[in-house]
Amino acid sequence: MSTQVKAIAKGISQSPRKVSVVASLVRGRTVEDALVILQHTPRRSSKAVYKVISSAKANAIHNNKLKEDSLVISEIAVTAGPRIKRYRPAAHGRALPFQRKTSHIRVIVSGEVKPKKAKPAKASTKVTKKESK
Repeated sequence: MSTQVKAIAKGISQSPRKVSVVASLVRGRTVEDALVILQHTPRRSSKAVYKVISSAKANAIHNNKLKEDSLVISEIAVTAGPRIKRYRPAAHGRALPFQRKTSHIRVIVSGEVKPKKAKPAKASTKVTKKESK
């Protein structure tokens, strides 16, 4: 049975266009392969994508008890976050507007649930109090 777990990073201060290039490198791969690829990708956005994928991995292992070997990136999406409007000084006292773009990264990881360990049968031993007189 396959279970899905997600992790979201909001407000990454880089344009969604640049982040989505790195996200497309790891789409559909296993989590371990994706982390190795991102460690060797020479782009600034690879660090942010790496953090989100490792967070989704940790959520899957610790919160949902999924097998670490079976984790696969089933979905990775980069959407535009809020834009911060700024102005840049220009010639003749003018001000030219520009926008600092941000992005949101959402990763959904799917994997198999670990089988529950069978609890060993406990031998019932009752401790009796000895009365002393």
